[in-house]
Amino acid sequence: MKVLSIALNTFRENLRDKLLYNLLIFALLMIGSSLLLMRLTLGEFHRLLLDIGLGSVNIFSVLIAIFVGIGLVSKEIDKKTIYTIVSKPVARFEFLLGKFFGLTITLLVNMIIMTAGLLAVLVAQSVPIEAVLFKAIGLILLECMVVTAVALLCSTFTSATLSAIFTLAIYVIGHLTADLKTFGQKMDGLGRSVLEGMYYLLPNLERFNLKGNVTHHIDVPLNELVLIVAYGMAYAAFLLLLASVIFQRRDFR
Repeated sequence: MKVLSIALNTFRENLRDKLLYNLLIFALLMIGSSLLLMRLTLGEFHRLLLDIGLGSVNIFSVLIAIFVGIGLVSKEIDKKTIYTIVSKPVARFEFLLGKFFGLTITLLVNMIIMTAGLLAVLVAQSVPIEAVLFKAIGLILLECMVVTAVALLCSTFTSATLSAIFTLAIYVIGHLTADLKTFGQKMDGLGRSVLEGMYYLLPNLERFNLKGNVTHHIDVPLNELVLIVAYGMAYAAFLLLLASVIFQRRDFR
C-alpha cells in the first residue's frame, strides 16, 4: 500500500514536469513528420513509416526514463524532503520501489499516447498493423524499465549529472554488448577478460529491439518472447535490489 501511494504521488509529480510534455510533443511531431519524409523517399514507404514511428517511441521513452529517472532520488535529496521521508515509517526499499513504479506508470501512459499517434498515422496510410508491432512496443516499455532501474541505481550513490552520464553510457553500451564480446574474442589477457566481463555484467538491451522484425514482418515466437521478458524483469529486479542495498546504507545526516 505504501509503495502504491508513493508510485501514484510520483506519477502526479511527473505529470507536472515540463520536460515530460516537451519530449512527448516532440515525439508526436517526429511520428507525424514521417509522413513528409515518406513522400521524399522512393519505395519502401511502409517500412520507413514503421521504422521512424517505432524509433521515435523508443528514443523518447528512453529519454524520459533517463532524465526523469535520475531525478527520482536526487530531487528529494536536493530539496531536503528525503529527511522527512526517511523519518516516516516507510522502508527505504519501499520508497525506491514506489519511485520506480511511479515512473513506469508515467512511461506507460506516454507510450500509450505515442502508440495511438503512430497507429493513427499507420491507419491513415493504410499500413497493415500486425501483432509483432505491439510486441515491439511492449519490449520498448520493458527496456525503459531496465533503463529506469539503472538511472535509479546511479542516483542512489552519485549526483544527477553523473547519473545521467553513467545511464546514457550503459544504454549505449547495452546495445553494443554483442560487439564487445566479438571484439574481446580477438584480444588476449586482461583486455579480453574485461570486455567479456562487461558483456555478461551489463544489460543486453539489443534483446528488446524488435524494430527489424516489425519492418520485415517477422513474428517472434511466444517462447522467445517469454525468455526476453523474463530476462528484462530479472535484470530490473536485480538492479532495484542493488539500489535498495546502497540506499539503505546511505547516511543523510
